[in-house]
Amino acid sequence: MHTVYGLPGHLESREERTVNRVSTQRSELVDAAHVLSRLGLVTAYGHVSARAAASMLITPAADLATVTESTVVEVPLEATSLPMAAPAEAWAHLALYRARPDAESIARAQPASAFAAAATTTLLTPLYGQAAWLGESIPVHDSAHLLRSAQLAERAARSLPTGEALLLRGNGALTLGATPGVAVARMWLLSVACDGWLAARAAGRVTPLTAEEIASWRAVRDELLPRLWRHLQRDGAPQEIGWRGTAGGEPG
Repeated sequence: MHTVYGLPGHLESREERTVNRVSTQRSELVDAAHVLSRLGLVTAYGHVSARAAASMLITPAADLATVTESTVVEVPLEATSLPMAAPAEAWAHLALYRARPDAESIARAQPASAFAAAATTTLLTPLYGQAAWLGESIPVHDSAHLLRSAQLAERAARSLPTGEALLLRGNGALTLGATPGVAVARMWLLSVACDGWLAARAAGRVTPLTAEEIASWRAVRDELLPRLWRHLQRDGAPQEIGWRGTAGGEPG
């Protein structure tokens, strides 16, 4: 197909679409990284990535509050070594993209409640509706080692054959999303879900959702998760709602 430039009916070439898409992804990654930092789910460590054809784009080994589009790193999905600026745990992102063709974006963070929850169980079942947007259950990877090699990362990826959230015992968590923003929204939801799990265990008997209830909530996740991301993107102050507020209620 010929491209006619400068005319109202100008059609983008495949190369232009690719360039524009990558530029958009870089912008989305920076926005997601800044929000993840504002939410207090990372300190000096953490990263966000997006699948980009045969590569991934990932935030650098730096404080996420300082990330810019120019510092985002591109890594081939079949890489056998990492670029200098990439975080050492970029292997975890690569392993999940290879193992999960449905994974489009990944967030890596260290919610305080995730450390505590992962130390109490090997599997979290959703206790309230929005927690079901993390998966039918949330597995706990049984190793606290940093995922700084392809082998360790691949083992962790095998712990998440389905679902969108993985707790790493002693090492934070990973969440998946259709976009970087949705991956970050899931990381916040995971933090809240872990708070809820800990509160319920401390109170006594835990009553998880039924399989039917989980399925009903998961059926609306693609519709409602982007709305949560826009809220977090705008306000960046979720601690005021969390498990103790609207996160467990009716999203409308």
